Amino acid sequence: MRDHFLQLADYNAWANSRIYAATRAIGPTARTRDIGAYFGSLQGTLAHILVADHLWMARLLDQPPPHATLDATPTSDFDTLWAARQEQDAATRAFISDLGDHDIAAVLDYRDMSGTERSLPRRVILTHMFNHATHHRGQAHHQLTQLGMAEPPALDLPYFVLDLL
Repeated sequence: MRDHFLQLADYNAWANSRIYAATRAIGPTARTRDIGAYFGSLQGTLAHILVADHLWMARLLDQPPPHATLDATPTSDFDTLWAARQEQDAATRAFISDLGDHDIAAVLDYRDMSGTERSLPRRVILTHMFNHATHHRGQAHHQLTQLGMAEPPALDLPYFVLDLL
């Protein structure tokens, strides 16, 4: 299981680099414009993915939540957001690298955003983290189209694997 999650961590970092590069290319006015998306702007969507990853990683590490809400804005500066994204991607990969199959299967007790106590296997949490990011990157991909990008980057897993060949 660890190798599977490491591949997903590598794919996640690859997809993030592609979506951030495309977001950078459309410029600050477009990326911060409220387009009626759930998190307002394209940059707001990317910030949400990071905030959620911060929250899940804090739970996995038994640390206090670093954000009070899922729509928190860790920074309004795109370069700082990108740097934080890269740090989180590296931290996620490092965390997974240290896990054995027993650790991945173990149940984690945590509190959700409303304070409710929950319990889930780490494998479910890790799967959710990557699935959640993919879901919102799909929204970001569509937002790039809404903002005028003719051909947003391909983000499908097979393209990641083909890039490795």
